[in-house]
Amino acid sequence: MSGIELTTPYLDTDADQLSFTLGRPAREALAVRDLTVGGLDVQLRLLGASHQVFAGPVRETVACLPGVAGGLPGSAVHEFDEWHYRFTARVRHFTAAGFSEEVHRIRERSDDAAESLHGIFPGSPEAVTALTVERLSTGLGWRTWHTYPQSRQIVATYTRLEAR
Repeated sequence: MSGIELTTPYLDTDADQLSFTLGRPAREALAVRDLTVGGLDVQLRLLGASHQVFAGPVRETVACLPGVAGGLPGSAVHEFDEWHYRFTARVRHFTAAGFSEEVHRIRERSDDAAESLHGIFPGSPEAVTALTVERLSTGLGWRTWHTYPQSRQIVATYTRLEAR
């Protein structure tokens, strides 16, 4: 799936503004992709320079949220009935050339993934939010990337949702 050229301005300015929550209701989305992967209904939601993924019992949000302090955990674990959930996040800083190369790889990976969604913000082809999901032997895994051209930061998350 190729990237969606967005018309909404890019608002987030730094990776430190993002927070992680579970169980939040759906937020207004710029783009949504509904999928069924491994027998589970999945909804990928692009929220500006942030995202929501709804998969089975999970409602994951990584976004700038009013009243919620910014800063992502390195990892988070949760049990949902018959499911084990593990979230990881990291923020990487790049040189100008390294940032451009990494954004190019993210866009190619998203374009090549059958189950993906990514948006490109106006004003910079390097302002990207991308989500991909894949079936695992015992559940699902999804990756997201949030790029910040002005600070040359990329937030990468990886989540596994596995049957117990």
